[in-house]
Amino acid sequence: MSFILRNALIPTATGYETADVRIEGERIAAIGRGLPATGADSLELDASNQLLLPGFVNAHTHSSEMWQRGIIPPYPLELWLAQLHEYVPPDPEKIYLSALGTAVETLLTGGTSVVDHLVLIPGQELATIEAAVRAYREVGIRAFVGPLIQDQALSRGLPSSSSWDREPETYPLSTAEVLAIVEEAVQRFHRPEEGITLMVAPTGIQLCSDELFKGCAELSQKYDLPRHAHLLETRAQQMLAQEKYGCSAVEHLERLGYLDQRTSLAHCVWLSDADIEILARTGSTVVHNPLSNLRLGSGIAPILNYRRAGVNVAFGCDGSASNDSQDLLEAIKIGTILHNITDPDYRHWISPRESIEMAARGGAIGLGLGDQMGSLEVGKQADLVLYDLTQLSLLPRTDPIGLLVLGRPTQAVHSVWVRGKQVVSGGAVTTVDVANLRQELFACSSWDPFRRSQQAEHLEARYRRVMGLPK
Repeated sequence: MSFILRNALIPTATGYETADVRIEGERIAAIGRGLPATGADSLELDASNQLLLPGFVNAHTHSSEMWQRGIIPPYPLELWLAQLHEYVPPDPEKIYLSALGTAVETLLTGGTSVVDHLVLIPGQELATIEAAVRAYREVGIRAFVGPLIQDQALSRGLPSSSSWDREPETYPLSTAEVLAIVEEAVQRFHRPEEGITLMVAPTGIQLCSDELFKGCAELSQKYDLPRHAHLLETRAQQMLAQEKYGCSAVEHLERLGYLDQRTSLAHCVWLSDADIEILARTGSTVVHNPLSNLRLGSGIAPILNYRRAGVNVAFGCDGSASNDSQDLLEAIKIGTILHNITDPDYRHWISPRESIEMAARGGAIGLGLGDQMGSLEVGKQADLVLYDLTQLSLLPRTDPIGLLVLGRPTQAVHSVWVRGKQVVSGGAVTTVDVANLRQELFACSSWDPFRRSQQAEHLEARYRRVMGLPK
């Protein structure tokens, strides 16, 4: 089916203009005024008083964390992880439900693509991936699934305060076994032409060996896969990198050959100017996750410095246990205005239009698809979102993009197309039964506000000692 969106408001270099947009197959076929109808299978939609934008990319999240939403105490990342891992969803059906929820929330806040750094159920790794892929296919969102892998135990993720501080704990799978899981997943599920792309996605330098990073780079080269990882989210990780490598983590990843135009790196809070220059030179992308950085006390990523250095920047929600939502518009707002306090020169601050470009085109570039999607251009993929400018949260009429980014839009998304298929209409997802999803998420969970992690309590004394905090 083809579509003609009549009288949509679209941004231009000098403001806005009203135009028709034709969608044929998976692509934008024409943009102009008074476009002729193309035939009986063409559906015309009145887009008057609606803002048309390219779909955003939720460029870093962990769908399965939905099951820990709102329950983990105010912990820094290293202790937060201990509690998270203690309560990984026990079965693939819960992975399926949380992926559905992540996709729906992303669509209804302007996202048409999601990068799922997917936490795997031990012993059921391929079933975990299959469940998430099934959910994303059903919803119809464009999904980039990066199985979150490591080959070192959680206790290795802290710097040591003395020679005896390092626990001789081993990971249950070898590096070769971990890489074999990823390669089998690629062979079974990697279908970019159908909207499902597998990524190589080691969790980060804190829990991954050099051999794992090198193996992932080789798989990326072999199958033309995007690359993803966490990078220097916390000061503890910065300290650990110096301890492990005698140099910065960014220098080390460049030496391993992991950084290039297909590489996106989540957080990037604790980087030096020299590190930033490396990211710019290699064409790597920084995924800004402002809400989780604040929630976990990780710090404020130097996004203005990245932009000045020419580093591509995208936005991510991060997982629902460190945000604790998948509201992409909220992440964009906080990620836009947070940096006003980091630089007194207001000419360096991020404008709403710049943040929209970061969320759409920046996300696409980070996935190696800048020439395929992320902007309103003829020939680009029809990943599009219409926002209803008559909603109370987008009134009165001032600047539509300013209202969308700087305000608190609710129920603003009217329609969404992914790969030319309409998946949201009239503010409702059309591909899955959201009411039933709500019921299932409710039925499969229970109130448990005082749950505490024995593993986090075990690590806490060591963490406080390493970080120089009082007992």
